[in-house]
Amino acid sequence: MEIYDLAIIGAGPAGCMAAIRASQLDKKVVLLDKNNLIGRKLLLTGNTRCNFTNTTSLKVFLEKLGTNGAFYRDAFNKFFNWDLIEFFKEQGLDYKVEDSGRVFPITEKSKSVVDILKKVLKEYHVEIIYEYNLKNLNKKSEIFQLSSTKSKVINAHKVIMATGGSTYNVTGSTGDGFKFAKSLGHQITELKPGGVPLIVQEEWIFKLKGVTLENVGMSIEYPGKTKDLPRGNLLLTHFGISGPVILDMSHEIVEIMDKYGDLKLKIDFKPDMNQKSLESYLMKDFQKYRKKSLKNYLNYHLPQSTILPFLATINLDSQKKLNQITKKERLDLVKILKGLPLTIVGHLPLDKALVTCGGVSKKQIDPRTMESKLVKGLYFAGEIISGCGRRGGYNLQQAFSTGYVAGENASK
Repeated sequence: MEIYDLAIIGAGPAGCMAAIRASQLDKKVVLLDKNNLIGRKLLLTGNTRCNFTNTTSLKVFLEKLGTNGAFYRDAFNKFFNWDLIEFFKEQGLDYKVEDSGRVFPITEKSKSVVDILKKVLKEYHVEIIYEYNLKNLNKKSEIFQLSSTKSKVINAHKVIMATGGSTYNVTGSTGDGFKFAKSLGHQITELKPGGVPLIVQEEWIFKLKGVTLENVGMSIEYPGKTKDLPRGNLLLTHFGISGPVILDMSHEIVEIMDKYGDLKLKIDFKPDMNQKSLESYLMKDFQKYRKKSLKNYLNYHLPQSTILPFLATINLDSQKKLNQITKKERLDLVKILKGLPLTIVGHLPLDKALVTCGGVSKKQIDPRTMESKLVKGLYFAGEIISGCGRRGGYNLQQAFSTGYVAGENASK
């Protein structure tokens, strides 16, 4: 009976890095994936450009990975952002750094990253079995037995589960890993979407799909509290809102929604001015352009396609001349420019999210080794671990780092 030193389930960034590290330590490794190629989801990341890490500090990384981000401190101390950058550089793939420290391959193609992983796996003679749909995972004595839907049995001394989350089902991330982890006694924390567009109630937004509101301020209001969001671009869609800020903050917004229900989003079109300054500014402009229609004047402040629906929210006649605008109407205009309200009533489903927030409880995983505290010889890496980070390369670095640590410790 053939027994591998290590079987790795899932050929995403975590699984590939685990296989590479274990094979570097002369272990007999088999890498299993339900797709017919490695890195299927990785190919889609960063709009196919692959923002694979970030140049920021360890402190910021831990903050970006949420309330339990400190869990990854040991893994990052072992293999971190510049280690990953150097790994790709040594294989001939240079990098570029963009805003907020986001790191991309110099080619700006996810395929370049996947090709490097494929090349290194081949160099270290890692056996890859494609279209392997895991059916059973059991441990008998000191040996793990894995069987697929095609009844191919794999025996291994140790196993790393790097099956990803429940997002982008088409790539194979269908949540299978959670089912097998649970069958082995592990707690699965509630699965929620991270990096997900939001649904709004106001139907006039739907007609503006594709319009981007640039560099706007945003805040979320819920009973007795206001949460300011970072300033940025807001994309209007046929169901609601998306864009970098919304995707980045959506997991926090979803948590607030779960607690309080529908939320009010306020959009500030003039974040560099307070309400009083804007009122003074408009008074001067209304004098200067007094014969101009309100609709034409607002071209200075809003995307043209948004002006009529914007004015409709306060029942203001778009053809009215500026010198005809009453004080109350001007104050209403100031108020709406500083806080156009939208009602967030939901979000797209989990399988449409960028990442899964939730998974195998960190309390049941040793942060130094990624080994299960319940099942000796079983390790976890990547998105299957509970929690998620913000956009910007944080989640992919987590996957590469935990994969590296799991692969190294499973080889001891």
